[in-house]
Amino acid sequence: MAEKDSNTNGTTEEEIKEQRVTPWTATAGSEATFDYQRLIKQFGTTPVDEKLIEKYERITGEKAHHLIRRNVFFSHRSLDEILDLYEKKQPFYLYTGRGPSSQSMHLGHLIPFMFTKHLQDIFDVPLVIQLTDDEKFLWRDLSLEEAHQMAIENAKEIIAVGFDIKKTFIFTDLNYISQSRDFLSNVLKIQKCVNLNQAKKVFGFEDTDNIGKVGYPAVQAATAFSNSFPFIFGGRSDVPCLIPCAIDQDPFFRVTRDVAPRLGYQKPSTFYSSFFPGLEGPGSKMSASVPTSSIFLSDSAKTIKDKINKHAFSGGKDNAEEHRRLGGDTKVDVSYQYLTFFLEDDEALAKIKKDYESGELLTGFLKKELIGILQKIVKDIQDRKAKITDEMVQEYMKPRPLNFKFMSTQTKTK
Repeated sequence: MAEKDSNTNGTTEEEIKEQRVTPWTATAGSEATFDYQRLIKQFGTTPVDEKLIEKYERITGEKAHHLIRRNVFFSHRSLDEILDLYEKKQPFYLYTGRGPSSQSMHLGHLIPFMFTKHLQDIFDVPLVIQLTDDEKFLWRDLSLEEAHQMAIENAKEIIAVGFDIKKTFIFTDLNYISQSRDFLSNVLKIQKCVNLNQAKKVFGFEDTDNIGKVGYPAVQAATAFSNSFPFIFGGRSDVPCLIPCAIDQDPFFRVTRDVAPRLGYQKPSTFYSSFFPGLEGPGSKMSASVPTSSIFLSDSAKTIKDKINKHAFSGGKDNAEEHRRLGGDTKVDVSYQYLTFFLEDDEALAKIKKDYESGELLTGFLKKELIGILQKIVKDIQDRKAKITDEMVQEYMKPRPLNFKFMSTQTKTK
C-alpha cells in the first residue's frame, strides 16, 4: 500500500474551504487562527508527539529545542528515519531555503534559519541553502537582476545567523543551475515525471499562469537529491536530506517524495513549522509587502518598539479594570505568540502566560518584554551582517567539498 504523500486522504472540500494554504498563499479564511490539525489531515503529514521528542532527545543527547517542545515545529514526514541514520552514523544532509522577495528578511523568515542552525550544530552535517531568485522572477513583478540582487542581500542576513562555512553551501538558482549539469539533469528528470494535471492539482496552477511557474517546482525538488551536489557527496545519489521549513512548502515535497523512487533516489524527510503570525494577529502571516505587518531584520530599535506598541494585536481587554477581572487571551495576543518563538526560558514563559491570563499582567508588560528581546536579536544580526562582504558571500556560494561527520562513509576530500 502506497504511503499518503498525495492529498487523497479523505478530507472533503467543505472541511477545508475556509482555509487555504499553498506555497504562495496562506489564509485562515473566516477562522481566527490556522487549524494545523486540519492541515495535518489535509496534507497527510505526521504530528510530532512525545514519543518522537523522546527519541530525538535520546539519540542526540540534547534537550529538544524550545521550538520543538512548544510544538512550533509540529509535523513531519519521516523524521524518525533521519534520527535512525544519525544513530547508525550514516550520512544525511540538511536543506532549507528562501524566496528573496525583499531587500531584508523579516522575523518569520528568520525562524527556519535559526532552527536549521540548531540542527546543523546538533547533527554536524552539511547544509545546502537554496535562494530561489528564479521563482520570485516568475511570481513577482521583478526583473531577473532585481530578484538576484535581493538574493545576495538576503544571503548576508542568512550568513549572519552563524552558519559554519566549512559545512554550508548557499546558492542562487540563477547562478548554480547555469553551471551545474548534474542539477539541471535532475530538474529535467523530475519535470518529465510530473504531468500538467498533477501540477494543477497539487499547486493550484491556473490556465492563465505562465509556463515557467508550472516547471519551477522541479527546481526546488532537485535540491533534495544528493547527486545534485557532486562536489559535496562525490556523485552519490543515496544520501537523504532533512528539510526544516514552514508547512506551506509541503506541496513541493509531496511531489518530490512521489517522484524519488521512480528516479532511484532517497525520499527527503521534512520537519514543518507553523506560521509566524503578522502583527495584525492570528490568522495572518508576516508579509514583506506590508511593512506594518512585519518586523524586518533591517528595522531600527525605535522602529521595532513603535511597530510592537502601535500594531501588535492585543489579547487584552478594553480597559485595565476589565482586564484584571477577566484576564488576557494568549491565543490571540501577538506579543505572547512572539514570545513563544523567541523566549527560550520555559519557566519564564509559563509564568507570563499564567499571569497574563489571570489578569495580573497587562498587555503593556508583554509588549515591553518582547521589544527588548527582539531589539537584541535584530541588533545582533545587523552587527554580524555589517561585517559580511560580497567576497565572503561568494565563498559560501563557491561549489566545494564540505567537512562533516561520518566522512568515512562518503567520498573523502580534503
